[in-house]
Amino acid sequence: MATASSRDGKVRFMTTVINLSADDVSRLRLKLLNWYDDYARPLPWRRLPGDELIVDPYRIWLSEVMLQQTTVPHAAPYYEAFLKRWPTVHDLASAEDGEVMAAWAGLGYYSRARNLLKGARVIVDQYAGAFPDDETRLLKIPSFGPYTAAAVAAFAFDKPANVVDGNIERIMSRLYAVDEPMPAAKPALKALAAQWVRSDRASDWPQALMDLASSVCRPKSPKCTECPLSEGCLAHHLNRPENYPVRLSKTPKPHRYGVVFLIVSDEGFIVERRPDKGLLGGMLGLPHLDWRDKVWTDVESKNQLLISGGVKLIGRYDHVFTHFRLTQDVWFQRITAPQLTDFLRRHNQYQYLSFDDKKALPTVFGKALKFIPSLV
Repeated sequence: MATASSRDGKVRFMTTVINLSADDVSRLRLKLLNWYDDYARPLPWRRLPGDELIVDPYRIWLSEVMLQQTTVPHAAPYYEAFLKRWPTVHDLASAEDGEVMAAWAGLGYYSRARNLLKGARVIVDQYAGAFPDDETRLLKIPSFGPYTAAAVAAFAFDKPANVVDGNIERIMSRLYAVDEPMPAAKPALKALAAQWVRSDRASDWPQALMDLASSVCRPKSPKCTECPLSEGCLAHHLNRPENYPVRLSKTPKPHRYGVVFLIVSDEGFIVERRPDKGLLGGMLGLPHLDWRDKVWTDVESKNQLLISGGVKLIGRYDHVFTHFRLTQDVWFQRITAPQLTDFLRRHNQYQYLSFDDKKALPTVFGKALKFIPSLV
């Protein structure tokens, strides 16, 4: 048995560990880097092993922010579109907030986009557009948490940094068979990962771990026979790698209910700009009723119509946020051009969005549009 202690000396967890010496770590680290030389994924923001290309820290930062809670296949098209529209941090810093939020629609976790924009402006205003090359200064910039600061320091500046995301936590939990459940085990896993950080190939090391997690040390059905670290992996020797990381049973997400209003004319529909703070802050959204813990009745919904007359219920859909599940009723209303003009004149908090620009809506509202193609 081995224990890990916090700075105050109190034991925080106890786990069985495999006896890996510093020499073992160095040898296994080299095996993984050799594997990475052969199997590194070509990604648009990455410098491949042996490539002398200088990496733009702006591109690294943008990719890392986009990849938080998002898969590579889903994030890659957004990354390319962002770079085409705002190729430098100066371009992003001068962008309109609404344009950035619209371009982010579909990536989720919209506070990331707001903080990305804030961070770009700080980098331009306080650092003349030159990214600091160390974690301490990066952490002072909006959108840079410990992970992102470490990733940019390592990937862009080849600094030895302890880059730890969920993928690397999975590898460490299996290597050492850490029995402490997540998320309590996170500090221990970060401490274990730090033992593998070296100045040699500092940029390649965390990326090698991430590629291993993607293709070999997968959450389900890990390919242990193909893993260059298997000889030092306790979970593999115990023949139960899928048991790690240990997770407690999830509690059911709260269920909330809402109503959206599709107020449609020939070429588009009415939207509103959401408040800057809060969920989906600064995004465009459909007019809607509050999300609450009981279903809205038809009478309640009709009593809060923005424009009276000619409304009907056309559908219902579900959407899952991080902390709750949402079911929304969709009420449809067709209006004439004069009605639209009069409404927008009297209610300046609303605006008109054409169907061609519907991708500016976050997914939770975009789902409502699928109910109307045959009606428009």
